[in-house]
Amino acid sequence: MAEAIESGELSGGGRFSALCAARLRERLGSPLVLMTPSCATALELAVALAELGPGDEAVVPSFNHPAAAVAVAKAGAVPVFADIAPDTLGLDPAAAAAAVTPSTRAVLPTHYAGVACDMAALARLADRHGLAVIEDAAHGLYADLDGRPLGSLGDAGCFSFDRVKNVSSGEGGALAVNRDDWVARAEALGERGTNRAAFERGEVSEYSWVDLGAAAVPGELTAAYLWAQLEVAEEIRAERLAVWGMYHERLAAAEARGVLMRPSVPAGRRHDAHIYYVLMPDRGERDRAIARLADAGVQAAFHFVPLHSSPAGRRFGRTHGPLEVTDDVAARLLRLPMWPGLSERDVDRAVAALAGAARPRAGAARA
Repeated sequence: MAEAIESGELSGGGRFSALCAARLRERLGSPLVLMTPSCATALELAVALAELGPGDEAVVPSFNHPAAAVAVAKAGAVPVFADIAPDTLGLDPAAAAAAVTPSTRAVLPTHYAGVACDMAALARLADRHGLAVIEDAAHGLYADLDGRPLGSLGDAGCFSFDRVKNVSSGEGGALAVNRDDWVARAEALGERGTNRAAFERGEVSEYSWVDLGAAAVPGELTAAYLWAQLEVAEEIRAERLAVWGMYHERLAAAEARGVLMRPSVPAGRRHDAHIYYVLMPDRGERDRAIARLADAGVQAAFHFVPLHSSPAGRRFGRTHGPLEVTDDVAARLLRLPMWPGLSERDVDRAVAALAGAARPRAGAARA
């Protein structure tokens, strides 16, 4: 950050932005990566590239941050909320397929906790109906599916670097463009609708307004902070995985007693330990567990009020199907503290408080 300040150039698109974009392109193999102020901005740019508009629909998991649904709704299209799979907690391909109509133009899967959705099934669905696939990979910057990085599997991938992400710049994001035919327009959309990038490369003689767009670049101080984190991202991931592993090992006995269920990571997925969650037997036990953890000095939280039951979700979207898994998971899920440097003593204190917080329930099972 001192280097950025000393350079005297703090606007977007500088040296550190270029370094971050190049590092992400190297990891993802994408033809273009745009650094953005947030994952929400990246999602809005991706929706624009997919040309969603009034009269269109896009399938979105209801168990999700609102950003993807907001991007669809801001384009004038309708987010259609579908259920999640009980193993990954990501978009269920069968539920997504059932939600498709002649108006559907895109599907926006979210890789919850950095565990990949069934992208092969979603790709087949997209091929059958001519749909764009926009990955919300906010949780999964250093996660893979069958050796391929999340965010590189669809037409576009969207990432977050906000304050709670594994690699953070306080606020920030990135858009990976994985289609060659989207690259030129993506550059213009990210440069306030201008052909500035082509002009600076000497490909056009004039710098002009050519499309709709947004001020979609982070400042150089933000990029410099992020670059320092990207330089040690693998070390961050390794430390988080160590904490995740401690939780998983120490909670095995509680799962065997029926007190809770640990997260599932299906074969072929390499997650990045973004979240360690458990599923409690019911909402009451989950809420009591959060209170008991708080009494022990451990901050725990639930996650995601389902979008289909939110006020804006009812106003701007529609729901397909009963969404039983979504409702069940949202009522029972509890997230435990997770960050690099969390000690064994900290983990043991959280596990002791959690394991004693709930009563076993006969027949308690994953959603």
